[in-house]
Amino acid sequence: MKSGSNLERLLESGQFAVTAEAGPPKGSSLKVIQRKGELLKFCCDALNVTDNQTAIVRMSSLGGCLLLKDLGVEPVLQMVVRDRNRLALQSDILAAAALGIRNVLCLSGDHQKFGNHPTAKGVYDIDSIQFVQMVKTMRDEHKFLNGEEISGDVPFFIGAAANPFADPFEFRVIRLAKKANAGADFIQTQGIFDMAKFIEWMKMVRDRGLDEKTHILAGLIPVKSVGMARYMRNNVAGLSVPLEIVDRMADAKNPKEEGVKICLETIEQLKEVEGVHGIHIMAVAWEDIVPRIVKEAGLMPRPVV
Repeated sequence: MKSGSNLERLLESGQFAVTAEAGPPKGSSLKVIQRKGELLKFCCDALNVTDNQTAIVRMSSLGGCLLLKDLGVEPVLQMVVRDRNRLALQSDILAAAALGIRNVLCLSGDHQKFGNHPTAKGVYDIDSIQFVQMVKTMRDEHKFLNGEEISGDVPFFIGAAANPFADPFEFRVIRLAKKANAGADFIQTQGIFDMAKFIEWMKMVRDRGLDEKTHILAGLIPVKSVGMARYMRNNVAGLSVPLEIVDRMADAKNPKEEGVKICLETIEQLKEVEGVHGIHIMAVAWEDIVPRIVKEAGLMPRPVV
């Protein structure tokens, strides 16, 4: 085993994994992340703690991971290259390893101009693919990026993100291949609404044998309202929301129930897509719905490996 994490054991055993996001608060209250941990720990195999998601300042991912770990919840440390150079990234990786965190998701991060400090300077010292490669080298060769030796182990199950829907479409699988070749053990994708396009992307993934090199966890975003569906369709770059989804939400007498129904239908289809090894639920401040979705999708209780 590379890390010994629960997520690694479960995926390597061939089980269908369930992860979800537990976003930290825009403040110092412990209770926010603790409540999400207690709510989700029985229905998820690991919880991602986002890192200044959408470039908005929040409690750090590392702090949130420690709070989850204290609750007996396995965390996934999200780290973005937007806010740290290679010195800070490696320093935080060492600290996380020492504190017993075993999963890391290596990301670029949303550009700072979209957040609540739009004049902040982005760092982007290395990109997300180089970040994956750097953590793999730290883990497997016990070396820093400059080639110096690291004392002690750096046992991480390394993750990266993939967007099957951004343009140019044909390039998306090439970018995934770069991340898999750099050492990504698992991939969490952008939220899936356009199943036809996702199935086409997965065919390209299988044709390159990438589903055998890395575990694909398909992203899900439960939709609460037609306004949310319409906003994602019209304003979120790289997210493909078919008009059919917007129309279903617009016609629904109970939009939240329709959103859950759409999510459950998507999971049922994903279970049949060869190469999909699990799901990753991004509930966007609607974490309360996650246990119901996991249960009604027939994914409870979670396996113990």
